Amino acid sequence: MAPSNMKQWSVTGTDKGFDGLELIDSSVPKVGENEVLVKMHAASLNYRDLIIPKGQYPFATKFPVVAASDGSGEVVEVGPKVSKWKKGDKVVTLFNQGHQFGPVDFAAAGTGLGGVLDGTLRQYGVFNENGLVRSPKNLSHIEAGTLSCAALTSWNALYGLKPLKPGETVLVQGTGGVSIFALQLAKAAGATVIATTSSKAKEETLKKLGADHVINYKEDANWGETAKKLTTGGAGVEHVIEVGGAGTLDQSLKAIKFEGVISIIGFLGGAKTEATLIQCLQHICTARGVYVGSRAQMEDMVAAIEANDIHPVVDQTVFDFEKAKDAYQHMWDQKHFGKVAIKIE
Repeated sequence: MAPSNMKQWSVTGTDKGFDGLELIDSSVPKVGENEVLVKMHAASLNYRDLIIPKGQYPFATKFPVVAASDGSGEVVEVGPKVSKWKKGDKVVTLFNQGHQFGPVDFAAAGTGLGGVLDGTLRQYGVFNENGLVRSPKNLSHIEAGTLSCAALTSWNALYGLKPLKPGETVLVQGTGGVSIFALQLAKAAGATVIATTSSKAKEETLKKLGADHVINYKEDANWGETAKKLTTGGAGVEHVIEVGGAGTLDQSLKAIKFEGVISIIGFLGGAKTEATLIQCLQHICTARGVYVGSRAQMEDMVAAIEANDIHPVVDQTVFDFEKAKDAYQHMWDQKHFGKVAIKIE
């Protein structure tokens, strides 16, 4: 039986930065007829979670809102018309609660947890039965709590438009959440992976995770052409996981193969770029914005994670629930490698 009260971290607005994150007492929400109550065990952070309280997030928000999109837990109560779940089921949250299958539409894009709808940084959460996916059997709660945003985004990038095939080449940038998941998923699919980094220490870690080639972009400013030369016949890479924006898009265009796909996921290097859409014609490629993914895609991803025994890379510092604000600062200061996780008691 769930208690009547709980604690939750709420983003109260965008005028105070991380000080706008407040730990507050709240009532445990009641389940509707098609809803389930989940005892949250873990949550994790994405770059998106950091920029929401800073007012830099370009998509829909509504304040106050319980923070974070990623979480895992256990079903403790189900509504009378719920058919998908039973008490005791282990589940993970779907990022956009309204994105069930097929392409994302405008309405579904406004159903993001931790932005518009209450998220996962709370002890208990009520979700529609279709807003949850079965947790992979091979993962702990901490590991499963990292899948909702970055992992699903990388899966959609690799499989949403032109599904990745064995023997193809994927270029990933840096060591952020999406890039690391894309590396792991691509290797599991039999692809060759080229990774970029600016750090000698991270070069070795990327190789241990399975990267076939690692390019230090600080030592090689023309890394896009270097990546292209590493492919069969110098034809280029089939997939680019583009997270840098203005800082990297020109090089991604140099690396891409004819008919390849550049999945644009982030703008860490800034949103204004010198590259133009006409260059997609010059390079005969597709540039595609990716906004996480659907429940159907997430179910496919969970199956792949189980079949290949993939384990997310989690930062060595796992934060207690009461220290969630410290987790935000830890990630903002770039002291992490892998997903920054928060355990929820």
